[in-house]
Amino acid sequence: MAAIVFIYGLISGSFLNVCIYRIPRQMSVVNPPSACPACGHRLKWFELVPVVSFIVQRGRCLSCSAAVSRRYPIVELLTGVIFYLSYYLYGLSIDFWTVIILASLMLVVAFIDIDIRIIPNRLVLFGLAAGLVVGLFRPEAGIVFMVKGLLAGFGSLFAVAVLSRGQMGFGDVKLAAVMGIFLGWEGVLMAIFLAFLAGAVYGIFLMAVMGKGRKTAIPFGPFLSGATITVYFWSEQIISWYFRVILG
Repeated sequence: MAAIVFIYGLISGSFLNVCIYRIPRQMSVVNPPSACPACGHRLKWFELVPVVSFIVQRGRCLSCSAAVSRRYPIVELLTGVIFYLSYYLYGLSIDFWTVIILASLMLVVAFIDIDIRIIPNRLVLFGLAAGLVVGLFRPEAGIVFMVKGLLAGFGSLFAVAVLSRGQMGFGDVKLAAVMGIFLGWEGVLMAIFLAFLAGAVYGIFLMAVMGKGRKTAIPFGPFLSGATITVYFWSEQIISWYFRVILG
């Protein structure tokens, strides 16, 4: 079953790649069938096998030899691993379905933000709707849990956006509201803290190693997305580690 879940994750990752490419371009994610963006060659089934096709074709289109982005197998593998971890930790429970919905959304958000520095409103609306629906079936959630989380996530990053005078995009603020619905107020505050921490470390790396300036723009969506998935999987372990190691 774990192998089946992993393979299903790879296939789902292939669909997420379609979403990453088409959603910001206002295209349908189901029509037309997948094609090479360079030459328009409609891809055959054997060109769409997750990860394997990329390796066999050496990262090139079979028709025009244009390079295929490495993002495609990366997203497929990430999705497969997340699906496997979800099954390993939760089995086929409501938490399994919740985390794969949340993680799939966050992967799409992260890579779109990396590509074009926006978080589309349609993804935010989907996240809000999906969070509300699955929250009704989660025993630890409920309307109060979700409302508190939404307000905590939205409110905290809205304050940061105002104080930063436009340095933080409003898409990140709206994404934090989605995070809050899934994680609750405690979880979303933990995720935001981890995202800022990871962003700061990355910023220091860019300045110290890559020679970038302090005002170099960094998309924050990937850090929020990664922190959200991390907190959903390991919030209890993070809290336990903090009290044991940091507070002694």
